[in-house]
Amino acid sequence: MGSVANAPVAGSSGAFEFATPERLVFGPGVVARAGELARSLGQRWLLVTGRDVRRAEPLRESFRNAGLDWVECTVTGEPTVADASAGADRAIATRADGVVACGGGAVIDAGKAIAALATHPGNPFRFLEIIGQGRPLENAPLPFMAVPTTAGTGAEATRNAVLRSPEHALKVSLRSPRMVPKVALVDPELAVGLPSALTACTGLDALTQLLEPWVGSKANGMTDACCREGLPRMARSLARAVDDGRNLAARTDLGFGALLSGLALAHSGLGAVHGLAGPIGGRFPAPHGAVCAALLGPVWRANVETLRRSDAHPAALDRYRQAARWLTGHPGAAIDDGLRWITESVAGWKIPRLARYGLTPSDFPALIEAAQASSSMKGNPIRLPDRVLEQALAEAL
Repeated sequence: MGSVANAPVAGSSGAFEFATPERLVFGPGVVARAGELARSLGQRWLLVTGRDVRRAEPLRESFRNAGLDWVECTVTGEPTVADASAGADRAIATRADGVVACGGGAVIDAGKAIAALATHPGNPFRFLEIIGQGRPLENAPLPFMAVPTTAGTGAEATRNAVLRSPEHALKVSLRSPRMVPKVALVDPELAVGLPSALTACTGLDALTQLLEPWVGSKANGMTDACCREGLPRMARSLARAVDDGRNLAARTDLGFGALLSGLALAHSGLGAVHGLAGPIGGRFPAPHGAVCAALLGPVWRANVETLRRSDAHPAALDRYRQAARWLTGHPGAAIDDGLRWITESVAGWKIPRLARYGLTPSDFPALIEAAQASSSMKGNPIRLPDRVLEQALAEAL
């Protein structure tokens, strides 16, 4: 890679920290090791699953083989503060030694929050950002194991849990360095057979979580390494996995890319796609991955056009150019070729427009106000004025 791709983003610094799960276990078939890994941390577990509880059966089999005990709770959508509190109460009541979450990003976030709140009984708003006091965790969470069954949020590698507060119409984070999982076990076989629509939405979410840290203002050498490895993998394999849900090689690329996206976003932040997606997810019944996918092209266009009107951040445009080369697979691709790849992929995979979830232009001012105040916006490569964000929302509508 040439000097253009290595150029620093404006605002980036040579200083950084990088925290990972204590153990990262990756590869087809590694779910068989789940019981062995869990047994080193405790005997009795709370197992958090999603709507399709059958997807966790390989993990249950491994737990049975290891002689472990467990009780289960199910999260059927994006977790609320109440869901996390109820799960923590169940972990306390059953004297669980640890929490294991097997499912998509929402399930893993729920498990992460349950593990943290189980050692902090009482009002969870003490620790929540924005709508709470944002206090640091006083105690270590219960040991937490993350076993993703989709390749999307990278939550198995992050140190926060996103929770929805219906009464506040917001999604907020419970965040602490202590919440990094003890074990992240990523088995691409668990995603084999995932429906094409879910594969597309979750995969585009992971791709966004690699693109935003790559072009963003908080990039560092470690996150750059994650993005350099992850973006080409996601780009070359997402279409193959959407077309053939049983393609294990493609699933392996997506699983590794999603893991890398979690490591990248946890240490470099995100950008305007996620800045807008958070308020939208708090106000409307819209799946996070689908919202990010719908916004990815419009925000790419908004950022690039704003950067082109400014002389302050030339390195960010260089990084968009490199991203376009990874997405298209063409070493001579221009920035607009990358936008075309995104636009054609989103249309070809029939990603829903935001209007599907009830958004109208009258919602834009409140969404933009919340987005501008979000932490994600601080990582965007350039500040986007309200009118530019309004145009991006209109394009995704």
